[in-house]
Amino acid sequence: MRMGHTVNFQDELTRKTTEADQILRNYLPDSEGFPRTLAEAMSYSLTAGGKRLRMLLLAESYRAAGGREKVYEPFMAGIEMIHTHSLIHDDLPALDNDDYRRGRLTTHKVYGEALGILAGDALLNYAYEVMLEGFSLTAYPDRAAAALSVIARKTGIRGMLGGQSFDVENDGKPLDAASLDYIYRNKTSALIEAPLMAGAVLAGADSRTEQLLEQAGTYIGLAFQIRDDILDVTSDSKTLGKPVYSDEKNHKVTYVTLYGTGKAAEKVHDLTGRAVEYLRSAFGQESFLEELVQSMAVRNK
Repeated sequence: MRMGHTVNFQDELTRKTTEADQILRNYLPDSEGFPRTLAEAMSYSLTAGGKRLRMLLLAESYRAAGGREKVYEPFMAGIEMIHTHSLIHDDLPALDNDDYRRGRLTTHKVYGEALGILAGDALLNYAYEVMLEGFSLTAYPDRAAAALSVIARKTGIRGMLGGQSFDVENDGKPLDAASLDYIYRNKTSALIEAPLMAGAVLAGADSRTEQLLEQAGTYIGLAFQIRDDILDVTSDSKTLGKPVYSDEKNHKVTYVTLYGTGKAAEKVHDLTGRAVEYLRSAFGQESFLEELVQSMAVRNK
């Protein structure tokens, strides 16, 4: 795997991330009326920063598949809301019990555990409210319905939430590689497969392209999670914006505990290379999208 040759990739990434942030802010919940505190808790987590990778993957997939409408914008916001919901709940005392996320106090530390639970629940529901607005922005409502179906499936019991539940059930228990792969493929990969697939579906891509992107997303997600495992033991809390050695604290089995950091790094490299091959099969050579995926494999936070 090697980095591509897009001119000023970092500048382009900054520009696109700023655009994604603005799109997300356009869809923040209204903080007026009696549920004001809940809306504030939702927005607190959404505006805490972050890489906006899932938003970018959806937008780039949509553009690469030939999309030209604005329908992708509420779907970008929706996928980030779903992701943020998962982070809020991950940080709760009943799960990872973390105090910091993205360099500041987690939602439940600021608003209390009850509001933390409700903010996560509300974001998951609000994501679909927002994505449904996409139907008014397209001449192809069947595509919007298909994209919504993809995201719902990848978020649910056969996707992110299923992986999360299996992770919780086996917290602190010895895991073999097959069980760990199941958790990573569902808890992490599913929510990377979703934006890649949904973006292409919104643009009218065929089923073969959708399948290629699903496989690319699987590999990207696995590489992303293994890189997280490595950073948990090689980085520091200031750089990451969250505690390090949290896997050890929670007695979690990771790729690092199974194979060591060296072999884990080799796996990240291999998986990222495979992902790029599938992206090229789907879209041809898309420099920014490829470099985005490659940059995820060497990120330091």
